Amino acid sequence: HAEVSLQAGGYQLKKFLGPGLALKSFLKARAKPALLITDYAMGKMNGLELLEKCKAVKPGLKSILISGTAGAEIVLDSGVKVDRFMGKPYQPANLADLVRLVLALEPAA
Repeated sequence: HAEVSLQAGGYQLKKFLGPGLALKSFLKARAKPALLITDYAMGKMNGLELLEKCKAVKPGLKSILISGTAGAEIVLDSGVKVDRFMGKPYQPANLADLVRLVLALEPAA
């Protein structure tokens, strides 16, 4: 449902079944994405670790972290900047609104 609402907003998406595949694609991409939306709990690598590795290559990368198992405090305790946190369950339209908001933010210094 979230994919449909984002595609309806005109965004190009790439979806991955695991953080390792997402990281590999990110590193290989000539044009890096403007935004990374990731779940926190993903097995071998959590969303914050994925984000940290991606930001090492593109420091201005914007991000939304989603979790149904952890609260917003994980973002506060993190060593990596996360633009927004969203808890599960959420409405797809709310995610689309959040994407618009985060993409409109000034780039990170």
